[in-house]
Amino acid sequence: MTGQLLFSASLISPEVQAALPPGYKVRPLASDDYERGFLDTLAVLTEIGDISKAQFLERFNYLKQHNHEYFTIVILSPDDRVVGAGTIFVERKFIRNTGLVGHIEDIAVNKNQQGKKLGLRVIQTLKYIGANRGCYKVILDCSEKNVPFYEKCGFTRKEVEMAWYCNEPPKAKL
Repeated sequence: MTGQLLFSASLISPEVQAALPPGYKVRPLASDDYERGFLDTLAVLTEIGDISKAQFLERFNYLKQHNHEYFTIVILSPDDRVVGAGTIFVERKFIRNTGLVGHIEDIAVNKNQQGKKLGLRVIQTLKYIGANRGCYKVILDCSEKNVPFYEKCGFTRKEVEMAWYCNEPPKAKL
């Protein structure tokens, strides 16, 4: 690897690394992961758009400047391709004595790599980072069909998620 890492690799759990299949590696996102298929891996989640290398680097550099808040990790296959990814964002609160909350986002595993427990390893890595950054809790939103997976990862169902999409016109109240 020749690219810059998003954050220090010392935040990666050695136990998770050891639990990966032989030849696989977990590490922080790198500035040259554009060429390793990072965006292709994220495409299993939603529409990515036509992101250029320059746009990727602009976003990477922003995240790197805020690497006390943004922690994106990748799992590499033995052929050095990104096959798994996820992010934990650390939010600073006023509550809980100015506590920290980790928000897990964008968990993705390439379709041809599923069944190898890579998603579990992504979640374990992000939980480890959250705990080591001092978060008092780590939370995530998921679809109903993914609840059993996240329960296996140690999460419990709590409360209700609500969403409002900014690109929709506001609905008038009657």
